[in-house]
Amino acid sequence: GHGVVPSTECSVGEVLDMGYVMARDTLTATVKIENTSNLTLPFSIQLESLSPTRDRDRQKIPSFLTSPLQRTEIVGTQNYNGFSVFSVSPTEGKIKAGMSQDFVVTFSPDHESLYYSDCLKVLLFGKQTAHEIHLKGAARDHLMFVEGGVPLDVPVESLAVTSPVAPQEALKGGKVPPLFIMEQGGIRLRSLLLLLEHVEGSAEPARAEITVGAVEGPVLAAKQAVEFSLDSGAELQRAGFSLDGPRGALERGQRQRIGVSWVPPADLQTSDPPLVSALLTVKGDITESYRVLLMA
Repeated sequence: GHGVVPSTECSVGEVLDMGYVMARDTLTATVKIENTSNLTLPFSIQLESLSPTRDRDRQKIPSFLTSPLQRTEIVGTQNYNGFSVFSVSPTEGKIKAGMSQDFVVTFSPDHESLYYSDCLKVLLFGKQTAHEIHLKGAARDHLMFVEGGVPLDVPVESLAVTSPVAPQEALKGGKVPPLFIMEQGGIRLRSLLLLLEHVEGSAEPARAEITVGAVEGPVLAAKQAVEFSLDSGAELQRAGFSLDGPRGALERGQRQRIGVSWVPPADLQTSDPPLVSALLTVKGDITESYRVLLMA
């Protein structure tokens, strides 16, 4: 007889990022797996979120508490409705020698979250893991999103649907958490932290960036879906900060970067590094304001 090693090639790498989608909308992607060996390969698909040992595996300290570098659990946010956030079709079958199989991955979140994730495994002969793909996605209730900066939030959420605290109650006594989201008069306020580190003696400025994007969503009456502006006052210039592309307009599916650079001013006291703030306003179906903290 002949011993043959089963071999396959996958059209995606270790991560399949579905990007942003409107909550309660659906997005699909195709993964192609080619059988490069000379025998027929029976396959099956497994999702980590449907693992029979998942409840047991969750009885441990979350990884974001034990490892600062681990921002996302293997299985992240799940739908409120109980259905899987990610689904794959087909789930089993055979790939003949030299042929390929298309797998359709569907992302269907039912509420807003930045941390939808799962792990897809392609098994051969029911036991050999041929490919392991980390699935990621984010959902927004509104047309725009902002990325960048140092993470200030917790990368997991409770599936309990809770009513938010009224802004007036949270503001009593001046106790407002840094990530508290206030929504009043159609305006939401969030916080972003950009950290810029400059090497002493270097001619290159320290750099950081923010990404503003427009989610693929329903057809709008206006051609431009999202407008944004980052107000830069005299305080930023005095502290040595400069902005690149602070204003712009985006159509659906587009994204644009706002660059921030910093050169230490001559009179800088290293014992008192600058911390200044700027206001980023993003207008879409609602208006969102971000307090951008610049720490250098």
